[in-house]
Amino acid sequence: MPPHFFVSLPAPSLSLLPPPTTTISLSLSSLSPPPPPTNRGRTTTVRSSMEDRRRSRVSLFPPLPHRDLMLDVISAVDSRLSPHLLPSSVPSDVLSFRNPTGSSLGSLDIRRGSPASSVDFMLESWLHCRLPTGALDITTLLAFLNGSTDAPHLMMELIQASPTALVLLLDLLPRKDLPLHQHYLDDFYHRTQLDRQRQQLESLPQVRPYRSPSLYVRSIFSPTAVAVAVDCGEGAESVMEDIVRARLGSVAREYVRVWSDECACSTKQMEASETAHMRRRDGLIKAKAIEIDLSANLPRLFGPDVSNRVVAEIQKAFGEQR
Repeated sequence: MPPHFFVSLPAPSLSLLPPPTTTISLSLSSLSPPPPPTNRGRTTTVRSSMEDRRRSRVSLFPPLPHRDLMLDVISAVDSRLSPHLLPSSVPSDVLSFRNPTGSSLGSLDIRRGSPASSVDFMLESWLHCRLPTGALDITTLLAFLNGSTDAPHLMMELIQASPTALVLLLDLLPRKDLPLHQHYLDDFYHRTQLDRQRQQLESLPQVRPYRSPSLYVRSIFSPTAVAVAVDCGEGAESVMEDIVRARLGSVAREYVRVWSDECACSTKQMEASETAHMRRRDGLIKAKAIEIDLSANLPRLFGPDVSNRVVAEIQKAFGEQR
């Protein structure tokens, strides 16, 4: 089972084919802009420098169809949250890491929310693993909010086993028991019409619903979560490129827009008991993410020294909840 946050997949049976040459570019200009920073010029320069460093790190990974999509989505979320995030303190040997043989590559970056913001952290993770049964690429984006709001977290993960097969997980992770909080269900999931995005995606002949073998994993998703497997068939790289660009890109853009408009940087007055319950729920989800996948599987791919460094940085972000 590969190391990732919210899905358990068997090792891929297909070897990684030569990468496609088409570059995919997804425009996310329709997202709501972040509040204007105090020093716009300096903030823009810092963000541009961070973006350059991110693209430099990611250039070491295979140029699969989903890479540019994830880069654009991460950049859009980073731009939205940037005024509310602290600079990254992740050490260089966790920003980029590999196993001794070079068969597994990884990159992890985490930015914590500033003390006055409602952002807990933003995490991006890139993994490329050459396994005996084939190659696997996993890219994860998490944007978690803290106890000053009950708005959902944002989660997006793409798992690609070949240029023509991938799994997409995309959701606004609920932080309340939806049957007990009808207004929460209405505000974030019904009124936003997110389920239309899932329905349109699942109508494609190459797309089928994906069901995690873990009942626990399924239990934390919302009713409008996108959890799909895309299989275009051997030799259909161009079809996959079109689906990633036109369909997955459109769905991802809408989910990020809704989260940016309705959830990011929001605040809400809550009873102390309600806040405590929500924080406990958040903490359990974080702990399970480490327990189920990371601690068990990273050592197999990267060895104990590298995996310990990576898990320690994630635990630091997950454990310092506000």
